[in-house]
Amino acid sequence: MFESSRSFLTVESSFVAKLISSLPPDIRLEVPAGDDAAVVRPPAMRRTVITVDMLMEGTDFLPFPATDPKAVGYKALAVNLSDLAAMGARPEVAVVAVALPIKHGRTIGDEMLEGMLPLAKQFNIAIAGGDTNSWDNLLVVSVTAIGSVEPGKAWRRDGAVPGDVILVTGAFGGSILGRHLCFLPRCNEALAMTARWEIHAAIDSSDGLSLDLFRMMSASNTGARLECDRIPIHEDARIYAQQGSGQTPLEHAFGDGEDFELILALDPQVASDLINEFKHLFPETPLSVIGTVTATPGIVCVLPNGDMRQLEPRGYQHLFTSNCSLKKSCD
Repeated sequence: MFESSRSFLTVESSFVAKLISSLPPDIRLEVPAGDDAAVVRPPAMRRTVITVDMLMEGTDFLPFPATDPKAVGYKALAVNLSDLAAMGARPEVAVVAVALPIKHGRTIGDEMLEGMLPLAKQFNIAIAGGDTNSWDNLLVVSVTAIGSVEPGKAWRRDGAVPGDVILVTGAFGGSILGRHLCFLPRCNEALAMTARWEIHAAIDSSDGLSLDLFRMMSASNTGARLECDRIPIHEDARIYAQQGSGQTPLEHAFGDGEDFELILALDPQVASDLINEFKHLFPETPLSVIGTVTATPGIVCVLPNGDMRQLEPRGYQHLFTSNCSLKKSCD
């Protein structure tokens, strides 16, 4: 038993040592990874933005070996970067907590790091440390990302006003075919926008275009009128529908989720100026006006023939059940 425990400690220690040695030095870290806690130098005259996201094997990606651990490491950081983008925030620092399966855990951990570090370098976010654990179960990884914004400049969900244009980046639907593991967070686009234009409200489409738009409209006490023929449908949504999913490409675009695109509300004239300049700044990132903000709650979708129908928000939501025995133990 003692030898087994010592062997485990050796494996964990060597993994942590390799992880720390893989992290490049960063001026933002007064005390870097390897101590009991990191010490971060906050950017002058900027506010701190904090987000956290957890991925679970079998829930957020297919169990190994069907999914490449490198892709999991990439996604674990990318979903947090997408949240920072939705706040108009500049990425600064991240910490990573991981519960590795005992079986093949070292290999999974090494490969996850390989997938995460290039993305961290691309978006200039420093990995400041984290925590490792192991258990006889599936992988769980949680990343906390810290960004910064100028005072009063953080994008929020609750600022849309009637008459605003609803603008989205990219295309939607069918991410389950693999795109949910390799999407590019819209951090650079968001930073360019917030430096040039006033965005009234913003959210990223993590759980589904219709559901996340509904959340933004609800937070703003507004509604939305969408033009169905203007919804940018990803080719993956068409392929998924052709494979016999039982849904149309448009339904996939509205409800699949994990597209991680930006949904924005802004003044119509500002939107026009943004679109004209944006195509020169980011020619590879499509922008689409999909509708307008209304004073009436809910989402109405205008069909190509002019008919209108109420759009029920649909997307991914984690399920919970109540348990009376737990309730009794808490009373």
